Order: sequence, then structure tokens, then C-alpha cells
Amino acid sequence: MTPPTTVPSPDDEPSRRVRLDTLVRLRWIAVFGQLSAVLIVHDSLASEALFWIAFGVVALYGSLNVYLLWRFHGDSRLDPDGVGLLLGVDIAELAVLLFLTGGLQNPFALLFIGPVLISAIILSARLTLMLGMLAISSATLLMFVYFPLPWPGEGTFELPWIYVFGVWLAIALAIGYISVYAGQITEEARNLTQALAATELVLAREQHLSQLDGLAAAAAHELGTPLATILLVSKELERELDPASPLLEDIRLLRQQAERCREILGKLSEFPEPGEMFVRMPISALVEDVVAPHRTGEAAIDVVMPSDGGPEPIGVRNPAILYGLGNLVENAADFARERVEVAVSWNAESVWIMISDDGPGFPPEIMDRLGKPYVTSRRGRRKGEDSPGLGLGFFIAKTLLERSGGRLTLQNRRFPQRGAIVRIQWNREEFERPSESLWGSSGTPAEDADEPVSATRA
Repeated sequence: MTPPTTVPSPDDEPSRRVRLDTLVRLRWIAVFGQLSAVLIVHDSLASEALFWIAFGVVALYGSLNVYLLWRFHGDSRLDPDGVGLLLGVDIAELAVLLFLTGGLQNPFALLFIGPVLISAIILSARLTLMLGMLAISSATLLMFVYFPLPWPGEGTFELPWIYVFGVWLAIALAIGYISVYAGQITEEARNLTQALAATELVLAREQHLSQLDGLAAAAAHELGTPLATILLVSKELERELDPASPLLEDIRLLRQQAERCREILGKLSEFPEPGEMFVRMPISALVEDVVAPHRTGEAAIDVVMPSDGGPEPIGVRNPAILYGLGNLVENAADFARERVEVAVSWNAESVWIMISDDGPGFPPEIMDRLGKPYVTSRRGRRKGEDSPGLGLGFFIAKTLLERSGGRLTLQNRRFPQRGAIVRIQWNREEFERPSESLWGSSGTPAEDADEPVSATRA
């Protein structure tokens, strides 16, 4: 149960580690339940020896709990292999008790499902499969090898063989079905949690960068007065010092560096006032801000603005929109053969941005699932690269844009043209609404409005 020393595998994810105290508490419930059952059927067991053997098995099982609490701290988190080992012990201990009390004729044989279900929820498919095979193998053995079922009065009670086989089949099917079902649901929830955590982290970093813009403008504004004082004092000292003084060169250097600082701050001061820096900007500037970092690639990126669409929308410099659009433009540039087009259009009700490329397009088999975490189309990128990725980038972009009130639609160009098209639509009033935060709004996607004005294609 020591932590791994090699590269972590998916089995070693923190979410798959379980607190020891949680397992111990559950096992104490099993210990007291089993002990009560053994005492109740004491007089019905085939012999006194079977009672003491069963009592000893339960006592040994309970002593393992005591050892775990003594050996490890209650708040310790066991690695997946350690949890799997303890669940395997649970199955083996239950199998021994059932062997002493009727095998599969004992109605408590259904408890074989418990440890496997816990494994399906918290452990990997590999460990769950191993525990499932152990439980089914134990149930198979108990069909043929067991002591008679405890029964009051004289004689024994034997169920028909076909019924016992039905119990075995029910246990096997329940282990298989419930494990797969619980494992799939839990894995999807785990993936979604991780993807949302990644989204929040990226958004926090983008917000931090946006805040730095305002801090730079505030610094330029606040440092102006002390810097002017430094320049004034340095000039006075330079005039009063004797030309032969060894300090004259240092004073001159101090004045020159102060003037350089003033020039730098002067450039920053040309931007808007502190607190307003890049907060609102026309959509053409926003799109150019998104596209500029990706123009260094092989594919040409063209921005197409409408020839006549009325006043240009002016929205908030929202980090959610910047990152979401940036990710979509980057994906388009990665897959494009020669050209990516970012077309902007608007009318009185809505704002549209359409990102298209001339690459292979979206694979039809996954188009309906794109935007979900861990669904990606990156395998088989251009130039023969094999970089499957996790699909988190598109999921994060879609989530952020929807938070800002946008709605995404995906499609491929009609044959014989090639390429993918991503279309984002906002309600214009919501797009232009001042925001109290740069985190993006949680508004719902806009409903369809009139068709956008036609864009003049370059």
C-alpha cells in the first residue's frame, strides 16, 4: 500500500484513492452483521465445530480491521491496489462463511455483489474485472462444495439443483451488469468533474492575464509623480556637482534610466484609464485579438467583415470568449490545408462568428458527441501526425462560449468542398451588455434570429 515510484497510471488517480476510515467503518458493519447471523443459527449448524470455525473466521476478519487502524492512520488514503486487496479479502471471507452455511442455498450469497459494486464505483476496470472473476469463481465452487444449510429441527434442507443454478446465474449476471453500469456512470461523472476543473483553471488564468492589463495602466498612472520627482532631483544634483566629481557619472546614469522609465510608462498611459483597459472593444478588434497569435502557422487566416451591417457591436473583453474562440481558431488552423476563414456578421438582434477551414472536416461518427469531455477528432491530423489528445480543448471552448451566452453549431462543407464549419451565435443585446465580471455570463444561448447579413469573402 505504498505510493508508486514510477510514472502514475490511470489506476493511481487521486479520485480512486479511498480513506481507510471509510472502509473500516463499512467492514465493522459487516463484522457485527455476520457475528449476529452466526449466533442466531448456532443451534442449527451441523456440528459445534462449524460454529467455532465460523466464529473464528468472523473474529479474524474483525482483527484485520483492528490491525489496519493500528498500522495506518484513519485518514490515510489507500492506493487502488490496496483497496482492491481489501475487497478481495471481503469476498474470500464471505465465501468461507457461505461454505460453512449452505453455499449458494444461503440467501446471503447475493452479498457477493457488494465488493464488486464498490470496486466498479471507485476502482479501475482491471481491478473490478479481477474481483468479479474472484466472486464468480467462489460462487461456482459453492454450487458443489458446502456444508448443509442450517435448518431448525431434525434433518437438512436441500434446494433443487436447477434453482441453485439459477441463483448462480443471477449472481453472475448481476455482477456483470451492475459493475458495467455503475462503472460507466461513475467514469463519466469523474471525467466531467476533471474537465470542469480544467475549465475553471484555464478561465482563472485568462482572467489573471486580463487583470494584469488594468494593473499595468494603473502602475503607469500612479508612478508618474514619484518618477517626476526622481528626475527633478537628479537634474539638480547633476548641475550642482563639480564636473570632476566621481559621483557625476552615477547621477547622470540615474537620470537617464529615470527618463527611460518615464518613456515606458508614457506608452502605457496612452491606453484608457485604469479599470477600463480593454474592458470594452468592437467585435473587429476582439476577433483580431483572437486571431493574431495563430497567424504564424502554415495556414493563412483571413478575417471577413460585413460590407454593410450597421453599427459594429461593441462587447466586453470577456476571457471566456477570447479563450473559446482562440481554441476554435487554433483547431481550424491545425487541420486546415491552406486557409482558415473567420467571418463576422451581425444585425439588430444577433451577432455571428463563423470559423471555417479547408481541412478534412469533422468525422461523421463523432460529430454528435463533439464538445463532450474526452471525445476528440485529433487522430490522423495533417502531415501524418498522431496526436489524439483528450478532447478537453473543444469541451472547454464550448463550455466557455456557452457561459458567455453563445450557441455553437457544427457542420461540414457540402461535397465537393472540404472542411469544417463552427458557427457561434449571440444575442446582440447580451453580447453588448456590460459585465460585472470577466468570467462570462451564465445566460442561455440565444434563440434563432433573422439571417445574418452577408459577408464579403476575401
